[in-house]
Amino acid sequence: MPRLCANLSMMFNEMPFLDRFAAARAAGFSGVEFLFPYEFPAAEIARLLSDNGLTQALFNMPPGDWASGERGTASLPGRQAEFRDGVRRALDYAGALDCKLVHCMAGIVPDGVAHDTAAAVYAANLAWAGELAVAAGVRIAIEPINHRDMPGFFLNTQAQGAAIVEAIGRDRIGLQFDVYHCQITEGDVTRRMERHLPVIAHMQIADVPDRHEPGTGEIGWEYVFRRMDELGYAGWVGCEYRPAGETIKGLGWRSRFGVSQ
Repeated sequence: MPRLCANLSMMFNEMPFLDRFAAARAAGFSGVEFLFPYEFPAAEIARLLSDNGLTQALFNMPPGDWASGERGTASLPGRQAEFRDGVRRALDYAGALDCKLVHCMAGIVPDGVAHDTAAAVYAANLAWAGELAVAAGVRIAIEPINHRDMPGFFLNTQAQGAAIVEAIGRDRIGLQFDVYHCQITEGDVTRRMERHLPVIAHMQIADVPDRHEPGTGEIGWEYVFRRMDELGYAGWVGCEYRPAGETIKGLGWRSRFGVSQ
């Protein structure tokens, strides 16, 4: 049975962020993920995790100027110093939260920057971050994201991500396999899951096309979840979806597809 973790950036938005930890525990989740923790002291989040018996499965490195549309700095020329500062900050939080996986967003490549230039910057940044992370007992995750939601995002396909993992080393980098993004960009979800399972460090789920909970769109979730089990995937599965309505009322999909926690 997949190990589900609640994405607190998208779920339980009926309440303030810090109240969502207890809400996730009460709803039966044993793990959580979210986008960014940096608005709050690490010690405060660590206390909420401990008080509620929760595991921090994943969070993101600083993304650059999120409000202006930036979605990571790893592939952006001229931003290497900022990227390295962000890696250090993320690893500090990871240590405080006992989190073993941190997502590094590749970024949206600016107009006028050649693909080869962005690729060289991305490779060098990931290699540097991987060295620092492995020394801290943390693994870096990279996620292919679809061009419909994030036009111009550097990393798009599972094969691209898997090749990068193999080049830098599985002990340092892992693939963040998001069923929602994969379905939109490539389809053939379970075959790609099977092909890249050796490098997958984390999975995430949402239905297509509207990024709501499983069962609201086109994906055959009963088969997807069954294949996760058959393939022996043992990592976390992040519920990175926007509830179609109230979060708790929408959780019936877990029993419907046999993945109740």
